[in-house]
Amino acid sequence: MPTSRNLIQRLLKGQSFREWFVEFLRFCTVGLGSYIVDVGLFNLLAHTGWVHLPGDASMVAKTISVSISVVFSWAVNRAWTFRDKGTYGRGREFAMFVLVNIGGMLIALACLAASRYGLGLRSQFADNISANVVGLILGTAFRYVMYRYVVFSPGARRVAQGSGIASEH
Repeated sequence: MPTSRNLIQRLLKGQSFREWFVEFLRFCTVGLGSYIVDVGLFNLLAHTGWVHLPGDASMVAKTISVSISVVFSWAVNRAWTFRDKGTYGRGREFAMFVLVNIGGMLIALACLAASRYGLGLRSQFADNISANVVGLILGTAFRYVMYRYVVFSPGARRVAQGSGIASEH
């Protein structure tokens, strides 16, 4: 039966607590940067009048801002937060990263749907609490675990090398 010490060692994946904590702080910093890119670009595109977007400007602006913030997040996480982690290769890693971010978005949408349709809470305040507080916290936890143990996992590099697939690094 595994002890709590063994469990902690498995979760740390060979890192000291300090190394893990630095990695986690970097992840949070990149997340804050991605949030600023997303919200800032959205407001710049949708509400300043500097750019004229086709169709529903807010919807188009949000699509563009989220897409750019995901690319920003992947690049900075790859170069800084998880720089020492092996990968399947950059293209496959990026595809996995995008899928994980879609999962994080679906978590936020599920929280919003539960609030609106399950609990009948339809105010702007309720929407913001469910999607942008609860959904953001749960989605961020999901993304961190998936980035650490799947997308940027050193084990991914060993699997790729063992199967004869060249790993870019």
